Amino acid sequence: MPAVSKGDGMRGLAVFISDIRNCKSKEAEIKRINKELANIRSKFKGDKALDGYSKKKYVCKLLFIFLLGHDIDFGHMEAVNLLSSNKYTEKQIGYLFISVLVNSNSELIRLINNAIKNDLASRNPIFMCLALHCIANVGSREMAEAFASEIPKILVAGDTMDSVKQSAALCLLRLYKTSPDLVPMGEWTSRVVHLLNDQHLGVVTAATSLITCLSKKNPDEFKTCVSLAVSRLSRIVSSASTDLQDYTYYFVPAPWLSVKLLRLLQCYPPPEDTAVKGRLIECMETILNKAQEPPKSKKVQHSNAKNAILFEAISLIIHYDSEPNLLVRACNQLGQFLQHRETNLRYLALESMCLLAGSEFSHEAVKTHIETVINALKTERDVSVRQRAADLLYAMCDRTNAPQIVAEMLSYLETADYSIREEIVLKVAILAEKYAVDYTWYVDTILNLIRIAGDYVSEEVWYRVIQIVINRDDVQGYAAKTVFEALQAPACHENMVKVGGYILGEFGNLIAGDPRSSPLVQFNLLHSKFHLCSVPTRALLLSSYIKFVNLFPETKTTIQDVLRSDSQLRNSDVELQQRAVEYLKLSSIASTDVLATVLEEMPPFPERESSILAKLKKKKGPGTVTDMEEGKKEQTEVNGGVEPAVNASTVSTPSPSADLLGLKSAPAGGGSLLVDVFSDAVPATGALAPGSEDNFSRSLDLPGESPASLLVDATLGADTVTTVPAAGSEDPALPVPDADDLLNKFVCKNNGVLFENQLLQIGIKSEYRQNLGRMYLFFGNKTSVQFLNFTLNVSCPGELQNELNIQAKPVEPIVEGGAQVQQVINIECLSDFTEAPLLNIQFRYGGTVQNITLKLPITVNKFFQPTEMASEDFFQRWKQLSSPQQEAQKIFKANHPMDTEVTKAKLIGFGSALLQDVDPNRDNFVGAGVIHTKSIQVGCLLRLEPNSQAQMYRLTLRTSKEAVSKRLCALLSQQF
Repeated sequence: MPAVSKGDGMRGLAVFISDIRNCKSKEAEIKRINKELANIRSKFKGDKALDGYSKKKYVCKLLFIFLLGHDIDFGHMEAVNLLSSNKYTEKQIGYLFISVLVNSNSELIRLINNAIKNDLASRNPIFMCLALHCIANVGSREMAEAFASEIPKILVAGDTMDSVKQSAALCLLRLYKTSPDLVPMGEWTSRVVHLLNDQHLGVVTAATSLITCLSKKNPDEFKTCVSLAVSRLSRIVSSASTDLQDYTYYFVPAPWLSVKLLRLLQCYPPPEDTAVKGRLIECMETILNKAQEPPKSKKVQHSNAKNAILFEAISLIIHYDSEPNLLVRACNQLGQFLQHRETNLRYLALESMCLLAGSEFSHEAVKTHIETVINALKTERDVSVRQRAADLLYAMCDRTNAPQIVAEMLSYLETADYSIREEIVLKVAILAEKYAVDYTWYVDTILNLIRIAGDYVSEEVWYRVIQIVINRDDVQGYAAKTVFEALQAPACHENMVKVGGYILGEFGNLIAGDPRSSPLVQFNLLHSKFHLCSVPTRALLLSSYIKFVNLFPETKTTIQDVLRSDSQLRNSDVELQQRAVEYLKLSSIASTDVLATVLEEMPPFPERESSILAKLKKKKGPGTVTDMEEGKKEQTEVNGGVEPAVNASTVSTPSPSADLLGLKSAPAGGGSLLVDVFSDAVPATGALAPGSEDNFSRSLDLPGESPASLLVDATLGADTVTTVPAAGSEDPALPVPDADDLLNKFVCKNNGVLFENQLLQIGIKSEYRQNLGRMYLFFGNKTSVQFLNFTLNVSCPGELQNELNIQAKPVEPIVEGGAQVQQVINIECLSDFTEAPLLNIQFRYGGTVQNITLKLPITVNKFFQPTEMASEDFFQRWKQLSSPQQEAQKIFKANHPMDTEVTKAKLIGFGSALLQDVDPNRDNFVGAGVIHTKSIQVGCLLRLEPNSQAQMYRLTLRTSKEAVSKRLCALLSQQF
């Protein structure tokens, strides 16, 4: 109820409320209410005209009765009459009654709208605010149709009072959320942006909320708000708590406004103006510095306000993903919160660090907190915090720490909450496969997973382990031995029996030489589990038994006795009965040769996307255009995928890179190298053609095969893959002015946003192995309107057509509003090159043809394979490449802060191995690797010498080919 002064108190209302409270039963309450309703009805219908006070009192009583849960079917006209009163309390009660009881279909809506228009035109600020509050509270489409064009004029009028501006901004925000199509974009949009410079911080706060909502749908209309928001944020952040006295909350100046401004800035890419960007970076640094200062108050409100600004600033830093120094500092600040006594802070820190783990600049910094995160997983009381800890371990995992993280997650799984066990099982299965260098470790991990949490191991997981064992000869004997030992446990999960039955049926002969695992012992072990299993598992075991007949003829009689038993031949289940009959006849009448042919070993499975990863994506939710900027949830490797066992001395650890678009959350067929043949899912639009998928997968799994044979070949139909033409075959538009800058952003990373404007967002996810590469382009329609005649053309200008072989899969010609399409490009490096391929995008939007040409970020360093070498070997090779034609050197000024960890990350992302303890000067960086092309392999050595005092670098590249030295030097020098 509204506050009223003592002199204006409604005694009759107070007495009525007191009577209701004193009622002893529900019946007594209803009786008193009915009596009052009869009295009010008689007063309204009486001959004597009621004064304003009486109307207000009776309307208040009706409102109170309605709030008690009783229907009110009269009194609406009296409430409307109160709107014409010149007394504030009467008008306030009238608007309150209408806001609560009058719906948009009411016959009185026209009278109400007229009263609101009169109040809006009255220029009385109190009446205007009451009218605006009523519009916002009702918020119906009819209200929007009547006032959506009027409220912006009030908002930007020069003579409007501050309190009215606040109400108008929030009212317009409410109408835009309910009926965005009815709020016209006009000249007021440019003027509303300047409210960010208003002297009244209440107006600025309300305007920021409005602009944030409007800019999400119309970013180009409000792009000028970025510089104004940065300016206002800078003034707030640099001010003392006494400067903004009315808006200081527990010694924190304007915390709500600061958070809103930071959220507004997340609607746009980093500012292009260097002065604005520099000022914004100063703001971020100031916020991070203030987080380190001792608290000015011990009250929880002070720390909450301070941390709200800090976490929103970190979200903005992650959104930009372009300032390595800020990303590392943000990570270190969050690391301090991981052991904070406040549970909410620990939760938020873990959640934000999951996003930071997706950035190549901060991934290494996140990894330094691995022990703290593991401890949180073990000791946290709150299950939601433990789940975030598991998410962070999954995000920070790479080849260097995979065994440790997988082991800890397996250990935690034994005591994990039931609600998160399935998700952890999926994550362990994915990590074990993705980072398996030794596949015996992978087999051990999955069998442990089944042993610990067998009930939560889905079919996708044990299907996958069988596929990998069948496809890899080197692990089959070990898998048979390991699963045989696992089956000897007294209590054995049914999933273990399934895996054991399948693997022993295929490869039991590999361990049959040992008397402890002779054929009969293997059979008896499997059959001892038979009666405990479900029908599908028994069916699988019967298939394993007939396989034994082929592998071990000496077991034939024993197995036939089992198949001949009544429990099989007369089984109530048709499937088991049919198998028993058919297998018995097959073993009895077929010759040895026929039996060997029918029951021969399973051939290797063709590769498809992993259904394990697909299941985790489904559990987490698919990525969409609207959440692209929030999609940095999962960590991927530069060269991605599952690698075969390789010599650790010849390959260094690839650097992680950011997943800016939530690309790993894309639908099935989104390009993950985790593959699976058991999934029945049809590849989504943009998935690879069958031939290209198989060939590329083999390039990852079979290092001994010639790389030249791995590219998509002529077996693919012309409608499946398009060979990229030379530039001369078509004349695409010139590249956008900043095409070279966009290209340079991807020299040291493989994933991210390549291009973005108000209509279109283009993301890239790519992976390379030797002279082969694969690139996934994601085109997101940011509007609500279809893109028609959507065509993509990749061209190789000039000599590049002889240096790169590029094949692209066509895309659908229509892109729905808010939708995302994907194009897959296969790349083969034929020889070293300097130019970049061109990507031309054409589509029709709103009757206008859009034509955009970009440079694809394919540079020669993408085909870099890192190489480790000792100090003596490095300098011996360095001297051998001493010819002036083989060396390229450049001395240049640092364009970014000279941070050691960031420099290391960039050099690893560039593709070279970072050699430790090679250069006598420990401040210098030394790297080595090999550029792989189809025609030649080019050995590369690099040396980067930073001078922190002069803020300068000297970069020296030595390779066996002059053009490669110059190109690598030019590319790398632009990164520092």
